[in-house]
Amino acid sequence: MTVEEIRELINLAAETGIAELEVQRGENRVRIRRAAFATPQEFAVAPAAAPLPPSPSEASKDKGRDQPADPNLTLVKSPIVGTFYEAASPGTAPFVRVGERVQPGKVLCIIESMKLMNEIEAETSGIIESKLVMNGQPVEYGEALFAIRAV
Repeated sequence: MTVEEIRELINLAAETGIAELEVQRGENRVRIRRAAFATPQEFAVAPAAAPLPPSPSEASKDKGRDQPADPNLTLVKSPIVGTFYEAASPGTAPFVRVGERVQPGKVLCIIESMKLMNEIEAETSGIIESKLVMNGQPVEYGEALFAIRAV
């Protein structure tokens, strides 16, 4: 990646207000992360490096987060990095509530990413057992959003 491409990524991150952006092209990887309490122009650029394997305690935490203890529960995970919204707009009713029955295709929430609103739909039928994310909270790729109990 050229310095100019990295500058463009920094500008993109500043314009969209995202907290972190990671881009990989071939073996080159750049991560741009806004420093805590920093102005939008202050960024840290990390050099490309191979990821470290998780420690045994981190691996056990990840397993618990990826697979629910109850085999009748299905976790709905975020397919993208962005901001979680439970309703179409402020002041309107949420798409779903805990205890509500859902069918495949039912919109559960919206994830805003780079000013695009992405509807997240149920892939299984069941009852919403729990909502695992607060409205307006940033979410990561693969983060569990809802637990759905099969019926």
